[in-house]
Amino acid sequence: MDNQLSLQQPSVAQEVLQGMQQKQKQLPAKLFYDEKGSTLFEQITGLEEYYLTRTERAILRSNIEEIVDHVAPGSTLIELGSGSSRKTRSLLESLPSLNAYVPVDISEAYLLKVVSQLRVEYPRINIIPVFADYTQPFQVPHLQEENASQLIFFPGSTIGNFHPGQAQSFFENLVSLTDGKAQMLIGVDLKKDKEILEAAYNDTKGITAEFNKNMLVRINRELEADFEIDQYAHRAFFNETKGRIEMHLVSKKEQTVNIEEEQFKLEAGESIHTENSYKYSLDEFRKLVDPWFSVEQVWTDDQQLFSLQLLQKK
Repeated sequence: MDNQLSLQQPSVAQEVLQGMQQKQKQLPAKLFYDEKGSTLFEQITGLEEYYLTRTERAILRSNIEEIVDHVAPGSTLIELGSGSSRKTRSLLESLPSLNAYVPVDISEAYLLKVVSQLRVEYPRINIIPVFADYTQPFQVPHLQEENASQLIFFPGSTIGNFHPGQAQSFFENLVSLTDGKAQMLIGVDLKKDKEILEAAYNDTKGITAEFNKNMLVRINRELEADFEIDQYAHRAFFNETKGRIEMHLVSKKEQTVNIEEEQFKLEAGESIHTENSYKYSLDEFRKLVDPWFSVEQVWTDDQQLFSLQLLQKK
């Protein structure tokens, strides 16, 4: 049985219903990642327009020796939203004394496939998958090495999906989850030209649009809703005032959707807000993580498109 996040859990279903009741209708971005959504996102990371993944991988590859020099021997590597763990392989191969690798992901079916392959590739590493919504409290597996340091790996600029206030709560929660020596290696997308940003979320192949609409497919399946998928258009744009990319699904006509026992009316042109992706300057991000973490080191590409930042728990 798949134990991934279920929309049929009362709290999750309620989040969907409450979001649709707002003046600006909204759905939580974490619902993107069922098995199909995770697969679509992996396709997005390989798109020409989507600079984020290849730039982050290049930063990681070119600076891997310096990065691992900052990591304590025998550390436990904990990756939040591990997905395919593709970027993590550089760390797994470069940290010979790693205590364990704990990939945390919301999609059990997808994670099990990835972990099965990783155990073949890295038989010496103790790999312990955790199926959890990392935005909520969860337990790190108890390991025998009580004094092992922890390295939280949070790549991909996922931190940008949080409203700044939510991001601060997220860092505060990590403080309670981790030990006193914990470090964090985090991907942070940087502010840049609007044209580059908007192209990354409006690919010409339409895969991001399919990824966005898949959330409605999932709600139809799991909450017995009746969204007419073809009657919604993908829209993504950079909100300069708020410093974020916004993704929406725009209703092509006046229509009514049923979710569980509730009805929601949408006007033609009305949108459902599905995701934010905040972009930061280096100074803005430093202020965001304070007072829970200090920024110890920053690595960027030559064009200053993206950054990998090493944080130390205060």
